[in-house]
Amino acid sequence: MISKTSIDQVYETARLEEVIGDFVQLKKSGSSFKGLSPFSEERTPSFMVSPVKQIWKDFSTGKGGNVVAFLMEHEHFTYPEAIKYLAKKYNIEIEETEQSNEQKEAQDKRESLYLVSEFASQYFQNILHKTDPGKAIGLSYFKERGFTEETIKKFDLGYSLDQWSAFTDEAIKKGYKLEFLESTGLTIVKENKQFDRFKGRVMFPIQSMSGRVLGFGGRILTNDKKAAKYLNSPESDLYHKSKVLYGIYHAKQSIAKEDNCYLVEGYTDVIQFHQTGIHNVVSSSWNRVDQ
Repeated sequence: MISKTSIDQVYETARLEEVIGDFVQLKKSGSSFKGLSPFSEERTPSFMVSPVKQIWKDFSTGKGGNVVAFLMEHEHFTYPEAIKYLAKKYNIEIEETEQSNEQKEAQDKRESLYLVSEFASQYFQNILHKTDPGKAIGLSYFKERGFTEETIKKFDLGYSLDQWSAFTDEAIKKGYKLEFLESTGLTIVKENKQFDRFKGRVMFPIQSMSGRVLGFGGRILTNDKKAAKYLNSPESDLYHKSKVLYGIYHAKQSIAKEDNCYLVEGYTDVIQFHQTGIHNVVSSSWNRVDQ
């Protein structure tokens, strides 16, 4: 758990108008600021922020509170996620209260899985944008689907080289442990051999509500009848396909504002809807093959 000292420091340091200003265009109004409500459609600003009192009030919906309440309402963060977001923004080092060895070990393992997944996402993006195979195969596919460069980057789309262990070799070279590569499902280990699960596929990172990478979906681009067209990460400590919706990170604000959500079949459907301006769209992972 986050220590009370760290929480107090976050509250003392964070400036409400600065934090909300990252999400809402605010204009000075006397000693306060005002802007259009981020929670409803309105033409006349009724969203007020008081730097003196460090509280906000949205008169169009009746919502209000402090800086943490705003992040929990607007970004759908949990309380600890909101505190950690603010700590990162203001370069505050978070102190954790003492945990048992078992709790610490479980937390360390989970964080290691997140770090491996984040590395993999960045690796696949670099392959897509900075290598000849990535540009010729992966980027060409996405552009043929009509995705703009902005959309491709927004969804962190990538490409995994059509080589048996290109990703695994690079990850190990960078110091990531094989046990965590295997636990996330990014690497398959059989009879002392290791190879990439997503070899030769365009990559779709699957993110949590707060934007952390939980797993991946990969689409093969060849006509190999023995290989599944789509492949998901297997179940792990991070990724539970029955509880995860693809696109929820990008859709959450629109879902809250519209009070409505569209469930579509696949990853590319979600992305295409977003590109046309319809953002309250997600897809499930149940129609994807895990192996």
